[in-house]
Amino acid sequence: MNAFLVSTGTIALAEIGDKTQLLALLLAARFRKPLPIIAGIVVATLANHLLAGLVGVWLAHWLTPMVLRWALGLGFLAMAAWTLVPDKDDGEGGQAALGAFLATTLAFFVAEIGDKTQVATVMLAAHYSALWSVVAGTTCGMLIADVPAVLLGERVTRIASPRVVRRVAAALFALLGAATLLGAGEALGL
Repeated sequence: MNAFLVSTGTIALAEIGDKTQLLALLLAARFRKPLPIIAGIVVATLANHLLAGLVGVWLAHWLTPMVLRWALGLGFLAMAAWTLVPDKDDGEGGQAALGAFLATTLAFFVAEIGDKTQVATVMLAAHYSALWSVVAGTTCGMLIADVPAVLLGERVTRIASPRVVRRVAAALFALLGAATLLGAGEALGL
């Protein structure tokens, strides 16, 4: 349960202001069909994060606990720095003919490749070695951040400044990194 909750919270925070959240806003404005867009986000995220989780579990199997702890701690600190860098809209290209579901599925899957939420999924799966809990948690975290963007469209950007949200998320990643490096993972559930 802890792997699920930490994964959900971590990804929900990391996703706010991310390029895929901006993509959700664009797709919602373009297609005006929230249910197929949300379904596309679910399918793309499950596929992408399952692959990332498998990589994380594989890494955990082959790395010693000390190496894994340092890699994870430094990885979380790198995520903190990366979170401070604002994402840019990559554009959608010729997705209009694909329909809302297929366009969303393809766009989200590709946009997540190498994204900070995918990297965080690898790290979380490596740390917890609980593939299904991590993938379910990271997918829920994506939905927590992206479904309101789909449903509320541009109103979301008026509620909270992306800069403030990025700073809060970066601070939380830095705390996770420091706690991991200091060996506080078991006491804090990280």
